Amino acid sequence: MDGNRRWAKNKSLPRSEGHRRGAEVIEPLMDAAMDLGIKVVSLYAFSTENWMRPRTEIASLWKLLDYFFKAKIDVITSKGVRIKHSGLDAMLPASTYETIARAVDATRHNRRLILNFCVNYGGQQEIVHAVNSWLETRKGGEKISTGKLERNLFTAELPPVDLMIRTGGECRISNFLIWQIAYAELLFMDVLWPDFSPRHFYKSIYDYQQRERRFGGI
Repeated sequence: MDGNRRWAKNKSLPRSEGHRRGAEVIEPLMDAAMDLGIKVVSLYAFSTENWMRPRTEIASLWKLLDYFFKAKIDVITSKGVRIKHSGLDAMLPASTYETIARAVDATRHNRRLILNFCVNYGGQQEIVHAVNSWLETRKGGEKISTGKLERNLFTAELPPVDLMIRTGGECRISNFLIWQIAYAELLFMDVLWPDFSPRHFYKSIYDYQQRERRFGGI
């Protein structure tokens, strides 16, 4: 979800306003995904590299995340959406960790859509974490396999990614779900995230539908 800060700068607004406007995009996107019958949407909300940003900006992001879950949890629950968290718990503020944990627990039985928030997430760090988790239960002489590694990823219960959309005009992955997007279709859009609307989402899905996926075959 790239472009919040540039959106704010273009409008001579504080960065926090860009992040606030970006958060407002999530609920319409959630509704559009359910309208299309999509079962899983993962949102890159905060990367392990984002800790390098100014402390004031990071603090405003935690406040916004806390506000989003507290303000939207009833709507999310009523619509049958399940919240999932993918990322490292370490370093998260206690209040943010507790807010996310409560949202995950409150929606655990919902089945219409999984909204996977990647918070304090990095693809390389996830793979290292998965290997270390496997090592803790490894039996003598046992070797790791793709299946064993996948069972220890944060996204273990989720299917592989079909389509990855990056807004903001940048054409790079930025350490996002690097294992899971091995055969995903990639779409890079010039629109900044706060301006991303259901119309852009439907257009992205249409673009995806026109592609031929061969998964390495003919």
